[in-house]
Amino acid sequence: MVILIRKRHLAYGLLLCCFVAGLSAVLWHGNAAFTAAFAPEALPALTVVVDAGHGGEDGGAVAGDGTVESGLNLAIARRVRDLLTFAGVPTAVTREGEAAIYDPGSATLREKKVSDLHNRVDLVNAIPGAVLLSIHQNSLPSSPSTQGAQVFWNRQAGAESLAASIQEALNTAVNAGHEKKAAQVPSSVYLMKEITAPGVLVECGFLSNAGETERLKDPAYQTRLAAAIASGLLTGLTT
Repeated sequence: MVILIRKRHLAYGLLLCCFVAGLSAVLWHGNAAFTAAFAPEALPALTVVVDAGHGGEDGGAVAGDGTVESGLNLAIARRVRDLLTFAGVPTAVTREGEAAIYDPGSATLREKKVSDLHNRVDLVNAIPGAVLLSIHQNSLPSSPSTQGAQVFWNRQAGAESLAASIQEALNTAVNAGHEKKAAQVPSSVYLMKEITAPGVLVECGFLSNAGETERLKDPAYQTRLAAAIASGLLTGLTT
């Protein structure tokens, strides 16, 4: 297998070295209990907050076969976190497991969703030098043939260029024939609007597309997505 690496995609090459060194084993087992092998010298002082969207009673989008978004988000987010940690990038997460992070006193589903979002905003805003990376799945039942991963940015400085870098990596890795452009996130997305840090939201694929749903459920494809997202993020942070 011949791998071509663009000179300016140094971070992508870095991640490929990680795989050669045994990173794939870490990702397959979802184990983050290891020491970072190196730290990219060009990275500024920051912490990447990896957000697995939804959780608990709020499962998010649901595919035709019953696959729920929140579980896919968590699986991909864990892989991204492991890659970044291995690369020496400080990370934090909004949720460790399947449950959401709403306050104990929340009763209705609406109260739980509102509390969960508020807590995620507070978590991100409390971390100095935070960069939010939020993982989601898309759905467009009116167009079941639509597929592909797309990245959105918030209005904070640096978010747009970061989203463009991640989008380029995704277009190369998983979007061949279905390339997309990064776009500004709608103002209705509360988390992305309320945080004071640069934030990007990655819609990894469409659960309304049966073929893409099958790929998204595949651990190997989840690893491929995570590697593209992490490499695009590192490239965006170091250029």
